Amino acid sequence: MQLLLDALLRNARGRPDTPTFADDEVALTHGAVAARVAALAATLVPEHRILGLLAPNGVAWAVAQLACACAGRTVVPLPTFFSAAQLAHVIRDASLDCILVAPALTGRVAGNGVAVQPLDIAGTAELRPESADGFAQVIYTSGSTGAPKGVRHGAAQIGWMAEALAHAVAAHSEDLYLSVLPLPLLLETLCAVFVPVLAGARARFETGIPERLGTGQLAGLAEAFGLHRPTMSVLVPQVLAAWVGELDATGAQAPASLRFVAVGGAPVPPALAERAWRAGIPACEGYGLSECGSVVAVNAPGQRRPGSVGRPLPGITVSIVDGEILVDGPTLMDGYLGRERPPGPWRTGDLGSIDADGFLHVHGRKDNLIVLSSGRNVSPEWIETILLGDPCVAACGIVGHGMDRLTAVIVPTAHGEARFAASGPDEHLAFVQECCAQVPAHAVPGHCLVVSRVAAIPCGLLTPNGRIARGPLNDLAARRADPALAISA
Repeated sequence: MQLLLDALLRNARGRPDTPTFADDEVALTHGAVAARVAALAATLVPEHRILGLLAPNGVAWAVAQLACACAGRTVVPLPTFFSAAQLAHVIRDASLDCILVAPALTGRVAGNGVAVQPLDIAGTAELRPESADGFAQVIYTSGSTGAPKGVRHGAAQIGWMAEALAHAVAAHSEDLYLSVLPLPLLLETLCAVFVPVLAGARARFETGIPERLGTGQLAGLAEAFGLHRPTMSVLVPQVLAAWVGELDATGAQAPASLRFVAVGGAPVPPALAERAWRAGIPACEGYGLSECGSVVAVNAPGQRRPGSVGRPLPGITVSIVDGEILVDGPTLMDGYLGRERPPGPWRTGDLGSIDADGFLHVHGRKDNLIVLSSGRNVSPEWIETILLGDPCVAACGIVGHGMDRLTAVIVPTAHGEARFAASGPDEHLAFVQECCAQVPAHAVPGHCLVVSRVAAIPCGLLTPNGRIARGPLNDLAARRADPALAISA
């Protein structure tokens, strides 16, 4: 990928001794990154065109990603939070030729009939001035079925998106990006690896926080941000809520170094966004999906409109047809793996609107729409976003299609566990209805089930990245009286 190679060379020649990538074990300068990328690229077997990448968040992962891009290989990031069955599915589905794997994780991919190359970034070499053709990336999302689909993006889409994001956030060489999300997410690859390279900036990779994302045990965010004092980061609402909760508990403020924190991947509760800003976190809502390059719209620094997900990136066309968001432009995927590239525009399945000033507002999923027995329609994301604005709620889902009343299924935060354990079902419902006091009567839940995190994970209610899996919701809602699910003191 010539765009990245040119930036690596420019950084190495112009600022060879300036720090750039760091984690808890390794810190590299621009010159060292270029040398490590060149050395690793030289070890790749020519016949191995499709490479899996399995490693924790860190410098080695970033160097491997850049080496594959410069060597013109197809990269398939393998999330460490995938189950053995999901990893085996991806390995087969993507027809991997080889897996670059951190030595400590070799056992997770052994026995799959694919060559394994230990990930070693100790070597150095001189970076060649021309990249090989053929770079592409296949992103697998965990989903809720255990059989993820691969989304294909070529060098053109990824390069366009990296440049567009760098421009949108006004990235520059003095920026420090703190990476707290899993790098196999395309958005995190773009923001933590590609954008810093293009801008000649720094990136600090946290390892423990991304690994704990699926468990909900997200302690240490305030400490990490306070220690490293970054200028930018990207979060999902769950991580933002945990960070705000830590700051609120101590009365502390986020570091003044921050100038931009993008939040996406799920609806951002307005109450959470307000708490974040009060705590000194410049939280800017965004919207995107893997099929469209991960970012469609974002509230740019200094141009935020609360309640919206910002304006579409320049060059991306967003339209609303029958209430559904359609996206077209240079970032549309090459298609799902094994399928033809779909013609644009891409029907996102999300409901939305565009206001008079061009800001996009997202109202929920078209296929999640609940129709009550009264005939009234309710978007579950609407009510879920309201409930997620309370610091006691880590995750929640709303069900009730065909019923007379909605049911709220809630998984508490660590802070909320004690509150819910000390009260009963009537108090739980009263809590939900108080949160929804400004909602029309038909959309206020009439039932509530609070599920402990201990019970939520094994019963499949939470996905590996900590979000609600909609598949089990109706079944769980029907088991409101099941003591095995309930919070206990």
